[in-house]
Amino acid sequence: MLALLSEFIRNVGHTITVIVMDKDHIEQPRSFLVEPGRLFWAAGGVMAGALLVVLLLLLFTPVRYFLPGYGTLEMRREAVENRMRLQAMEDSLRTQSAYVARLQDMFLGNVAAISRQDVFNSSGSCGAADLQSLPLPIATDDWEEHEQPAFTFQRLDLSPPSVPRASSPASTYLSSLSFPVLPPVSGITTRGFDARTGHFAVDIAAEEGSAIRSIGDGYVIMADWLNDGGQVIAIAHANGYISVFKHNSSLLKQVGDRVQDREVIALSGNTGEITSGPHAHFELWQNGLAQDPRAYVLGW
Repeated sequence: MLALLSEFIRNVGHTITVIVMDKDHIEQPRSFLVEPGRLFWAAGGVMAGALLVVLLLLLFTPVRYFLPGYGTLEMRREAVENRMRLQAMEDSLRTQSAYVARLQDMFLGNVAAISRQDVFNSSGSCGAADLQSLPLPIATDDWEEHEQPAFTFQRLDLSPPSVPRASSPASTYLSSLSFPVLPPVSGITTRGFDARTGHFAVDIAAEEGSAIRSIGDGYVIMADWLNDGGQVIAIAHANGYISVFKHNSSLLKQVGDRVQDREVIALSGNTGEITSGPHAHFELWQNGLAQDPRAYVLGW
């Protein structure tokens, strides 16, 4: 075999005749014209093709996991990626926890009141640039503070300033709510306001997917998921009012969106852990104190 290979090598570039006969010389000999150079090129092409196939198998099939050391490198890479994802989730969780805590302070009254003069213009309206200065809930130590009628604390100046603000255009200000307002959703009241049990809302039985409408002009200050309330949306209105709707099936607005009176902001549903069926959960707060919505809504 080596002798034949050496003959091919010596005659590269020439054409040689190869005679094939059986060992016992019984059959008629057969001769072939062979060019060793082309033969070597063909063998090299076959080997290159085979190497390419093996390389593709290693790159794009699970065969690569059987290579020594490859599994360890892949595991290290995945571990680094998982650690980065975990850190990102932790950062997101801290941000969300702070966000929810801030909203809880707003709704449950754990922040000091601010001066109304920083929020309202001479007409008693609220501007888009003043969202961060809206009257926040006032600290209360007892549920009796929310017994109706729930009055705001005397230390809060409720009179509008005498000099109108000129820093914001008039078109950005919100009109005051005109009570009584139209119902935010059509349905039958199934549970009323009860400060003693901590139910600072009115529940309205409504078919899932019913339109939830804003009770007045305002800005969305919350549009997120809470474990107990499901899909929750909160609207900040003028004069320190905040309307909250829980257990929605979907939210149609995002934080920062301006909404107009009677604009659809969500669809009712049955989301959240604390719910007994499809309904609309409607809360109304003013300057940190929960108000009974039935006293503010027409026909309730």
